[in-house]
Amino acid sequence: MQFPTNLAAQGYQALRPATQPTEGTAGVAETIRSAATSFQDTLAQAEKVSIASMTGDADPHSLVQALTQAELAVETAVTVRNKVVEAYQEILRMPI
Repeated sequence: MQFPTNLAAQGYQALRPATQPTEGTAGVAETIRSAATSFQDTLAQAEKVSIASMTGDADPHSLVQALTQAELAVETAVTVRNKVVEAYQEILRMPI
């Protein structure tokens, strides 16, 4: 069975936009930057609430909530770091 090359070229041109990045999407660097900024903001907020709690200006509920958010942020960062290291080690084990 023969396919006309014209049909194959049309199919390729129809699917090509799906592989192109769309306008307005953040790149990898921007995504990492926003995640790091969010992580930093979470830790700074937890530190502020902790200091306020030590001076008696914050209630225990807000302290527990801020510390839980900070703990979750740190656990997420450690998990991502571990996955990156694991992927790097896997790349190093690949034969050349």
